[in-house]
Amino acid sequence: MRISFADSRPADSHCLAIAVAPGTLTGSGLSCLPEAAQSLARAAAKGHRFDGEAGAIAEFYGETDASQRRLLLVGVGNKNDYERAGAALAARLLTSGEKILVIDLTAIGAPDKAEAAVAMAFGALLRSWRHDAYRSKLDAKQRVSLEQIILVGGSARASDLWVDREAVAEGVMFTRTLITEPANVLYPESFVERCRHLEDLGVTIDVLDGDAMAALGMGALLGVAQGSARPPRLLIMRWDGTSAKGPLVALVGKGVTFDTGGISLKPPAGMEDMKWDMGGAGAVAGTMKALAMRKAKANVIGVCGLVENMPDGNAQRPGDIVTSMSGQTIEVINTDAEGRLVLCDALSWVQKTHSPKTIIDLATLTGAMIVSLGYEYGGMFANDDELAAQLSAAGEAVGDKLWRMPMGEAYDKLIDSPIADMKNVGPREGGSISAAQFLRRFIDDGVRWAHLDIAGMVWASKPGATWDKGATGYGVRLLDKFIADNIEIDEA
Repeated sequence: MRISFADSRPADSHCLAIAVAPGTLTGSGLSCLPEAAQSLARAAAKGHRFDGEAGAIAEFYGETDASQRRLLLVGVGNKNDYERAGAALAARLLTSGEKILVIDLTAIGAPDKAEAAVAMAFGALLRSWRHDAYRSKLDAKQRVSLEQIILVGGSARASDLWVDREAVAEGVMFTRTLITEPANVLYPESFVERCRHLEDLGVTIDVLDGDAMAALGMGALLGVAQGSARPPRLLIMRWDGTSAKGPLVALVGKGVTFDTGGISLKPPAGMEDMKWDMGGAGAVAGTMKALAMRKAKANVIGVCGLVENMPDGNAQRPGDIVTSMSGQTIEVINTDAEGRLVLCDALSWVQKTHSPKTIIDLATLTGAMIVSLGYEYGGMFANDDELAAQLSAAGEAVGDKLWRMPMGEAYDKLIDSPIADMKNVGPREGGSISAAQFLRRFIDDGVRWAHLDIAGMVWASKPGATWDKGATGYGVRLLDKFIADNIEIDEA
């Protein structure tokens, strides 16, 4: 999708959308249209019961600039939700047969029209993402036709603002692609290769194979991987955006590219969804792309523990005891509680090798998180109130919402083992919390840490504000905003 900004509408009779705020249909809201088209617009709005609600659309045909064209009114709502408005237009027109959409914001009463135009473009670009690589028989009406969006109004600054916003969109769409790919295409080795293009953006990539991880004592991660023919990988991505030494922030992602549950086999129904059990790693990779593309003034390291959890004759068994890189031993009660085994070694590795001040891990860790919060919030666990507040604010600002969950000694005792340092699961009750307590045991003193359980957020069964059914790209905007607001430094 090509996005551009202009001071005035092109002369050609492309499809035209007018951004409208509530209560402005009889005032200045339609002033960018000739009088005859304004009358048609008001009639269309009445017929659609449209009054500028966020994302609402009224469509009609009329004459502007001496030419007949398809016209749409799109609402921005009382809260000026330009992002949702842009997404609504993209959803309506993506396969409509229209190739070029012009969006006119000149009549909107936005205090910053450049920011409004960029937000609308951002929503449209995210909502236009599709993954049709494996669809060989799309008929004409199903194929994407929309190729370009031109936004009129605020162009003096919009093009400059768009550079950073487009970078974030690219990161989100990269994450969506990784999550959508089937497990026979995306597995630990191919995940690494999909990320190689980040080197062209200035990201330094290192990879540890199974032998290297064995030498480091990563028995927890390797225990998960031992049942698969696909060898594991630890992917390390570094973005050094400042002259300061060392990464200030570490992002650690669970990358189980397919999760059968291992010997503790999952039920067959719905198991195909487990291709997205690498959603945490996908979010880390997408964030690293966004940071690099917008040249963020921060030093960030992204670590992805990449494994496949399979139930072959060499697979880890319930009751096995493994030794983690930290030296702590773990009694494996349930092989389907594998994500925490992957993460604990990745957390130990990044602390031992890079000593970050702040660590944020992301994982589709527990189904219990969905029971607790549904599909509206990601769960957040943190050992630092300031970090939790910063992440909550970032999530609220971009729509990747978080809800902080409790932790404490009573929950921690639930994972004590009679024959090892800990078990990998506690009782069914409070399952998401005991999983977070497990990870907390691998965090060094003095390190700010947050664990984001995003099991309900990476995949959607219905369209959302800026996504269709499927991968949402959750986490990229959240992490990028957190880094932009709290970590980046001004070296000017």
